[in-house]
Amino acid sequence: MSTDELYQRHIQPLLIVISGPSGVGKDTIARAVIDERPDSFYFVVTATTRPPRAGEVHGVDYYFVSNDEFARMIDENELLEYAVVYNDFKGIPKQHIREALASGKDVIMRVDVQGAATIRKLIPNAIHVFLTTESEEELVTRLTKRKSETPEDLNLRIATARQEMKRIQEFDYWVVNRASQHEEAVQHILSIIDAAHCRVVQAPIVL
Repeated sequence: MSTDELYQRHIQPLLIVISGPSGVGKDTIARAVIDERPDSFYFVVTATTRPPRAGEVHGVDYYFVSNDEFARMIDENELLEYAVVYNDFKGIPKQHIREALASGKDVIMRVDVQGAATIRKLIPNAIHVFLTTESEEELVTRLTKRKSETPEDLNLRIATARQEMKRIQEFDYWVVNRASQHEEAVQHILSIIDAAHCRVVQAPIVL
């Protein structure tokens, strides 16, 4: 194989899945990774039926849709994957991923652990990163401080998060998002992406 042929194989865009339990900072870290290299990454926005939290923007943080609209997307096979998460639907629109890959940029998506498992089956060569806190105690503290759920919903999130932590072995990499040290997690993820681009064998992402 010539150097030109080798180089051509190494400009395939990557699909990076950032996952982990609720409260570990998936949104914050994914956005920070993109901010480091805005011309290199495309962020896939998830559709959800849950109402927006304070400060969240439609089309930026999530596509906030009605239950009827989400049902239409399911019926018309517009979603790569979808699941019920804490009594609300979440899903990844296929068209957004196709547009992202067509741009030639690396594609970053943040999904829950359940969604990551589905994507792993559909796209085996995606890169899966499990984001976590430095301890379970810290995770519970972050979830509690958000004050965005009822006590019953908070208990459900904490119990679910504990179960999701047990699935870390399903992922390719794990990164700790330490309190007040987000930059460290960002740099670790960027290093993972750089290393993936140096693989000798790379296959294109196919939906």
